[in-house]
Amino acid sequence: MDEILRQLGQLVLGSVPTMVIFLVLVLAYRSLVAGPLARTLAERREHTQGAVEKAHAAIAAADAKSQEYEAKLRAARTAIFKQREHRLQQWSADRDSAVASARLASQERVKQAQAEIAAQAVDARKQIEGSTGELAGQILKAILPSGMAPAESTR
Repeated sequence: MDEILRQLGQLVLGSVPTMVIFLVLVLAYRSLVAGPLARTLAERREHTQGAVEKAHAAIAAADAKSQEYEAKLRAARTAIFKQREHRLQQWSADRDSAVASARLASQERVKQAQAEIAAQAVDARKQIEGSTGELAGQILKAILPSGMAPAESTR
């Protein structure tokens, strides 16, 4: 067993330089490769997260602009509808006033026509009354024989 322990001691003593070189290589790896690699990966992750956040912010801004556009569009449609409604009401009021004035004018013409007809009827009655005697004489002449006609002076 002493021999085994002595061989083990020589192995350990022979492996010390290998262990020292291994430790130096591990420290060199960490300082030269792993550290910069971790920093580069962290920077990439930050840039990627930043780009994703910027994309989300751009999407949110686009949604806000879209909603603002839709609100302006609704307001413009409402304004156009109100203007249209106002014009229709104005046109309706103009039409109603034109109809009312036409109605008054036609009623005035009807009254004038009725007055003219009444005046013509009065004139016609006067003419008829003025010519009734003459017409009666003509009727009697036509109906009665020529010897029986009454004298015109009897009236």
